[in-house]
Amino acid sequence: MDRTKMGSNLLLAVAAFIWGVAFVAQSVGMEYVEPFTFNGCRFLMGGAVLLPLIWAMGQKGRKGQEEGVKDQAGGRTRADQAAKGKKERQRMGLLGGILCGFVLFVASSFQQFGVARTTVGKAGFITALYIVIVPLLGIFLKKKIPWSVWISVALATAGMYLLCMTEGLKISRGDGYVFLCAICFSFHILVIDYVSPKADGVVISCAQFFTAGILSVMAAMVFETPKMSSILAAWAPIVYAGVMSCGVGYTLQVVAQKNTDPVLASLILSLESAFSLLAGWVILGQKLSPKELSGCVLVFAAIILAQIPVGKKDA
Repeated sequence: MDRTKMGSNLLLAVAAFIWGVAFVAQSVGMEYVEPFTFNGCRFLMGGAVLLPLIWAMGQKGRKGQEEGVKDQAGGRTRADQAAKGKKERQRMGLLGGILCGFVLFVASSFQQFGVARTTVGKAGFITALYIVIVPLLGIFLKKKIPWSVWISVALATAGMYLLCMTEGLKISRGDGYVFLCAICFSFHILVIDYVSPKADGVVISCAQFFTAGILSVMAAMVFETPKMSSILAAWAPIVYAGVMSCGVGYTLQVVAQKNTDPVLASLILSLESAFSLLAGWVILGQKLSPKELSGCVLVFAAIILAQIPVGKKDA
């Protein structure tokens, strides 16, 4: 595996760690505000923290244009050509980010409705099924899936079961909502896989956060009763979820997926569940059972196996 791909996979693992720890912030935040209100605040904050970075990138690009060299044959400047390409990437980033934001909002909404009607353990397992759904969708997109990845998917699925399931699997309406959430997250990964090479990752992230945030606030106004006092009381978990989980985590995902396969990305991101259990153990004092520890081992083994290159015989 080349260094670029290894670096991207490492960034995805960091994103999974950030999201895993964010479960602690979300758990504490729910003591003060309702789900749509929490999501609206954190998504809008995630978009806001990226605006200075986008401004700085624009300033750097403008400076490069001013230092452009004239193309004597065509009468146009190389800077003009670069500016045209950059404008197109920004347009794709905006459109792609809006699409990603809509999918992110729908996935989060289904998850919230589902969690209210099923257990947290079952919701965690069913949501993690995106590690299976992504390669299945890849078949329809005519993507070739190596045999090692399929074995990794099986191992990760078994690990997720051990990590999350505490009772028998019975399908309810809530389970159905969470399964729709898993499908949406699968499409989210595939959309990012398509858009990220064609646009600036920071622009995509910023656009998706503002889109998901605005939609979440609209939903909160309809289904909840947001109170500023409650939001201020939950400032710490909201800041972590907004700055780290959204601003940093999702941006790392968008940037890293430029150089790795979406199936492998979904496997690495599934480490989120393992990290969340570890964070609960360290921060909240929640102990891991032998079954949960076994699940962690299986998930980590799946990630390692998926990154082992499959050798090809020379013709």
